Amino acid sequence: MPDAVPLPPDPAPRRGRPRDAARDRALLDATLAVLAESGYGGLTTAAVAARAGVSTATLYRRWSSKEDLVIAAVSTRTRDLEARPDTGTLEGDLRALLRDKAASLTGESGRLMRALIGEAAHNDVLAEALTTAFLLPVRGRVEEAVRRAVDRAEIPPVEDADLLGDLVIGPMVSRFILTPLLPDQVDADEAAVTADRFLPFVLRAIGAAAGPSGERL
Repeated sequence: MPDAVPLPPDPAPRRGRPRDAARDRALLDATLAVLAESGYGGLTTAAVAARAGVSTATLYRRWSSKEDLVIAAVSTRTRDLEARPDTGTLEGDLRALLRDKAASLTGESGRLMRALIGEAAHNDVLAEALTTAFLLPVRGRVEEAVRRAVDRAEIPPVEDADLLGDLVIGPMVSRFILTPLLPDQVDADEAAVTADRFLPFVLRAIGAAAGPSGERL
């Protein structure tokens, strides 16, 4: 009796069609357009889908709620605050973070953030989404910068390091979101200069000093 011929292995199960990045981008751009025109309260998934030229079913396969969709869209206009570049000094790390935060709260992204923050005051789901997408990354980035500074013996250990991120978030939101001047009236250079002006205060609060020259870098 001839040897049995081994059967070929079962083919790997086919997965669903991969997501189309271009379609995702079209939906996010459409979300921003509708949000700018109608505000959060006037934004509907049907309007976004129609603007992007897709069905609402296509939209919901990507984002399960209006809040998730809006957060994803606004995130495309903000700097990546989850990245934690190591500049080699606490001053450099915090300067980079302050500038990133200033950039995310000014211009078009700042105008959109102002609208969402106002809505979040009476929308718990949106408030939680904003916290996860925009506040927690800043707090984590400050904690990481401080941990590196302690490891380098730049500063002594800091108590309540989990609160330090609010030293960045609070003043920047107050300056760029809560003041009468609209965020999209602040240009990138002005935002960076303002961020640098906050740097010495944040450093002193943490227990560090600004550069020896006293120069606002």
